[in-house]
Order: sequence, then structure tokens, then C-alpha cells
Amino acid sequence: MSPASTDRKMRLASFLFIPSGHLGAWRMPDAIPEVDMKLEHYVRLARLSEDAKMDALFFQDIVAVPRSNDLAKGDTYGSISIRATCLEPLTLLPALAMVTKHIGLAATATATYNEPYNIARKFATLDHISNGRAGWNLVTSQNENEAQNFNRDQHVDHALRYERAGEFFDVVAGLWDSWDEGAILRDKDSGVYFDVDRLHMLNHKGKHFQVRGPLNVDRMPQGYPVIFQAGSSEPGRDLAARTADVVFTAQTSIEDARAFRNDIRERAARYGRDPDEIKILPGLKPVVGKTETEAQEIRDQMLSLIPEDQAIAQLMQISGGLDLRKFPADGPLPDLPPTNSAKARQELIMRKARQENLSLLEVARHFAESSGHLSMVGSPTQVADQMEEWFTAGACDGFVATYSYYPRPVEDFTQLVIPELQKRGLFRTEYEGNTLRENLGVANRSKVAKVSSVAAE
Repeated sequence: MSPASTDRKMRLASFLFIPSGHLGAWRMPDAIPEVDMKLEHYVRLARLSEDAKMDALFFQDIVAVPRSNDLAKGDTYGSISIRATCLEPLTLLPALAMVTKHIGLAATATATYNEPYNIARKFATLDHISNGRAGWNLVTSQNENEAQNFNRDQHVDHALRYERAGEFFDVVAGLWDSWDEGAILRDKDSGVYFDVDRLHMLNHKGKHFQVRGPLNVDRMPQGYPVIFQAGSSEPGRDLAARTADVVFTAQTSIEDARAFRNDIRERAARYGRDPDEIKILPGLKPVVGKTETEAQEIRDQMLSLIPEDQAIAQLMQISGGLDLRKFPADGPLPDLPPTNSAKARQELIMRKARQENLSLLEVARHFAESSGHLSMVGSPTQVADQMEEWFTAGACDGFVATYSYYPRPVEDFTQLVIPELQKRGLFRTEYEGNTLRENLGVANRSKVAKVSSVAAE
């Protein structure tokens, strides 16, 4: 394709789903599954991403061993899975801040099983440590295995999770506004440490939270950390439209992605926000080879490493409680009852199964391979061609690259695909600023909580 004719640049983040974003690829001969607990591997992945001038490292988080509920009942079907252990990201990211200078550092912290004051304090601290590179992925927990680790017998209902998340964000944002700029004086001569007139009590009393404040961390370099949001259900879209700077979504066609992007932008405008301030980044699973044939061979090898029972077990996470083992693997995916887990992801998977007439096992292997995200397989030029097509069609503002395993796919994407994008003028060759907000092209924010509860009519 020809070089880009616009100054608009892609935004690219590295999604580090450790030790593998693919159910079988951690078994590849050159994979390093020990990346899950070894800091030195995280450091190398961070430096690869920063050397490529990517916008951010993006960490998912999970606070339960996968399929804990089933294992507790003695059901070990498909239990030899991945990601039983990983480092806690908000402890890890300050360490990565010390070995990087420009790349953003974003992590998931669920609004379902956390408290607002703790989250406000941790991300404010990370923003100070990193000199303005923090990002918070504001989500509601979709993992039903987490509830029993937090004083509950059952997972919080989907609608209630989003109701709580909306209030959660308002409290956190209000706490971030505890201190005006310059309120901390530290004046030795007068003995005045802070200006009490520039300190604000929150005094929040709502349905879910009662928080007085103020926060005991000074105003951040970015005002607020960059807010990521990863929900694509109806309430998830609305939460994203009023709170998010970056929306991480799963879309597999240009038409659907463009409709999603337009929908979020229209909702944001109704909240009085500038739609251009929100960046929509679909997940992308790149499988890169020197040639298309080599890339396809890599993909086929990874697929061959996915055991059938593990693929079906993983799909059952979004099956609405339906036991998929009772259905023929070579038959169609049965109609799934509503789930209290990832509603939008379930709808996406069901739609793909019906449109492409996939068998249950084919659907399970697709979900195990990509978690429902877009997959691009080919040479660096071919992958860049597809990325450019999506970007120039208005389907996205960039991508969150999700990797099948570590480290080779990260090396291939950062050292082969990104230089091709840079050659076309689609991606930066140097960082534009010092903070994550500056590099993403989104303005510093404050006082969001004061306007968050009512959308413009």
C-alpha cells in the first residue's frame, strides 16, 4: 500500500497476557513459560516495546486461579491450563518504570473486587514514580472464579457490577482531585507544609461507597492516569464513553469495528466530551513469518498444541453455565444461555459461529487461539497492509497487540511489523512527549466526577 496521506498516527500497545495469549502456544519450542514469575523477562519485553516506540504496556489482571470453582468441586476436566500464576501488575509496574523512560504503564484493576481509595492511591503513586506514564484499565470483573476470594458465594450480577463501577470511578476521580496544583508547599521558613484552602474533602456517600477523603498523594503529573476501559456490552460502552481515554475492544471485521468506534464517539459527545479524545484500539493477534507460508506454518503448529478438552473447558467460561461436554464436538455450537461473565465476548463468539457455520470444537479452538480477537497471519508487509486497511477505513485508532507466547512474537511484531508501519508514515519514529497522555494525544483531565453522572440530552 502507498504511504499514509495523513498526519494521523496509529496508537499501539503491547498486551502482556503472561505466559501466553494462546492456550497451546506456551508449549512452542522457543517459548519461555517462566516469564510468568521472572522480572528479567518482563524487563526485556518492556524494552522491546519501548525501543519500537509503542504507546504502552498493558497488563490484564486476574485474582483467581482459572477454573477454581470447578477444581474446588473436584472437576479437573481441562484443568491443565495456563496462567495459574502471574505477578501482580501494580507491584510489577513500578519496577518497570525504573528501567523505561517513555512507554506508558497500564494495568487492570477491577472495580468489582477493590476499594476506591486503595485504587486511587496506587495509580496516583504509579503516576508519580513513572513521571506521568500510568494508565488504569477500569473494568468490572468478568471472572466468576474470583468471588469466593472476596467474601462472596457468587459473582456479582453484571448490571450491578457496572452500577458499582460507575460510582467507583466517580469516587476515585474525586479523590484524585483532593489537591489543587501547588497545594503542597513544604515551606521551611513559614513552617507551612500544605495550603489548607487548596485541599478538598470528598465526603462521598453513595449506594456502594462511603469515602471521606482526602487522598494522601499529591496531584499527579497527568492530572489523572490514562483511563482504559475494556467492556463492550451496552453498560460497558456507556461507561467507556463517559470515563475512558482508550477503549480496548474485540472486533473481527472492519464493518463491526467502525460501527463500534462510531457508537463510542457518539456516546462520548452526548457526555460533552470531544470524541477525538477517545482512542479505540481493537485487540490484534499478529502471527508473523518471513513469508505468508512460514506464518501459516507457525499458526498451524500453535493450533496443534491446543488439547481438545482444554479448548472446550476454556470456552465454558462464557457458556452461561451450559456443560459443553454433553454436545458433540463436531456438531454446531448450541445456543448459549445468558452469561454473568463476559456478555459481549459471548455474543461475538456466537455470532462468528453462526456466520461461519463452525463446529463446537472449531469455535473452542478459535477462542483458545485468540480469545475472540482479530488475528492477522502473514509476512510483515501483509500484516502491515491489514493494519493500514483497518486504520484508514476509520475502524480504529490503532491496536492492542496480543501475543501468542513470549518472547518471539513480541520480537517479530516490534522488529519486523512496526518498522514497516513507520516506513509508511503510519506510526511514530520518536516519542512526542514525556507523559502517556502526551504520546497518545489525549488531554490532561480533572474534575471528571462532577459531570459524570448525567449525560447531555
